[in-house]
Amino acid sequence: MRPATICLINQKGGCGKSSTCFHLAGAFAQAGLNVLLIDTDPQGSLSRGFFGSELVESLPVEQTVAALLGEGSDLLVNDERLIRPTVFDRISICPCNHHAGPLNTPGPETTGLSQHALAEFTGRQRAFDIILIDCPPNLYRCSWAAMIAAHWVIIPAPPEDFGTQGLRAVHQAIQNAHVLNPRVYCLGHLVTRSDRRLLIHRAYEQRLRELYGDMVLDTVIPEASAFKVAVACRKPIQHHSPKSPASDLTARLSREILDRISVRNGQRHVA
Repeated sequence: MRPATICLINQKGGCGKSSTCFHLAGAFAQAGLNVLLIDTDPQGSLSRGFFGSELVESLPVEQTVAALLGEGSDLLVNDERLIRPTVFDRISICPCNHHAGPLNTPGPETTGLSQHALAEFTGRQRAFDIILIDCPPNLYRCSWAAMIAAHWVIIPAPPEDFGTQGLRAVHQAIQNAHVLNPRVYCLGHLVTRSDRRLLIHRAYEQRLRELYGDMVLDTVIPEASAFKVAVACRKPIQHHSPKSPASDLTARLSREILDRISVRNGQRHVA
């Protein structure tokens, strides 16, 4: 059985895509799931979160996601070399670094069969229960390949103008990807980096829920220092601070995602 594959996409940087993938991996693993993370962002933030900058920057192309995206990728891909275990049980990652930068081009629909390479790779992974794909802050080739590979898209969105103004384009991209990948649907918007003390944040969250209804996840991720400290220590929050409110919140988010997948597998709809 193929693992459930979820990509996290927003055109804006700093909206919590990498952080959400990083901490969710810990929550899913704690729940007994085998997790594969795929980093498709040339900045490699998710990869650096586990291994640090020095190691990630030194990885050759054949040990990064770029091996799946380049022309003649079949000659470069060795799944065992590409999938790198972390120090945490049940969490592995396909890292990314600067090698993917030149490949992340606009007009990804014109790239022929190579746009399916990531989908073929995820389809081979039977050792994992769930795959999380972290995407760059644009809708270019790396994000497109992720949508072609995914079953579900989560859109992290800070409750402010810059975080929400490009959502329509993301929904349109999901619909476009649905033509080539009929499995892919939007699982929901995730409100991230929220500060409930700010009236503007409460107002934007309310507006999101008015616009998208139950397509906004119930769980809201706050702007909490615990998440940042855990990343700095290279540990998902579940491992760094397992009894903290941030850990409880991440576990709640993981359960909500799994519940939504279970419900909507029987009643799927286009974003």
